[in-house]
Amino acid sequence: MNYKQVINKLKSMGNPKNVEGMARFGINPENNYGNSVTSLRKFAREIGKNHQLALLLWDSKIHDARMLAAHIDDPKLVTEDQMEHWVKDFDSWDVCDNACGHLFDKTTFTYKKAFEWSKRPEEYVKRAGFAIIAWAAIHNKKDDDKVFEDFLKVIKRESNDDRNYVKKAVNWSLRNIGKRNKNMNKKAIETAEEIKKIDSKTARWIANDAIRELTSTKIKNRLKS
Repeated sequence: MNYKQVINKLKSMGNPKNVEGMARFGINPENNYGNSVTSLRKFAREIGKNHQLALLLWDSKIHDARMLAAHIDDPKLVTEDQMEHWVKDFDSWDVCDNACGHLFDKTTFTYKKAFEWSKRPEEYVKRAGFAIIAWAAIHNKKDDDKVFEDFLKVIKRESNDDRNYVKKAVNWSLRNIGKRNKNMNKKAIETAEEIKKIDSKTARWIANDAIRELTSTKIKNRLKS
């Protein structure tokens, strides 16, 4: 399937009414055909992995095409320059999280970019740094815990950023690190307790929300099993 055929199918699959609903959840409605995530995933399986097509779809600036691109791209072929190009284009939290959780967390540059982007001032770029770690903590089960221990320091450092899409991603990454295993659960809770002492409303929210989940019976039982 070529680029034109994919774009035409995305248009035909789309639903303008969905765009209104997406906008209410903070998803950018511009250049958005209104395709659901479920339908995009199904379409991606039909297409299969195609790096060159993914690059073309991304450069279309169409919301649905960019979501699809992250699913069909081959992480082995993704370059650092590509990641930098894409992250600068993030204009919606769902595009950001989709790219981070279906592509960026599987590349050679996963952790390098996470640490770099966590220090960047742009809201979606910084969110991407934490989103990568949030996804990697769950998806990359065989990776060494050391990288996640090091990232706990980053989480503490950035826990007073009160921008909505940043603070939620900081909290998300802390919670997911804490759900990785018993050892990381303990370390994440310790970090959250340290964050709670910071004189910042945002930091206290991040810490208290994480502690509530990470100390819950549900999580404790899951980690035991």
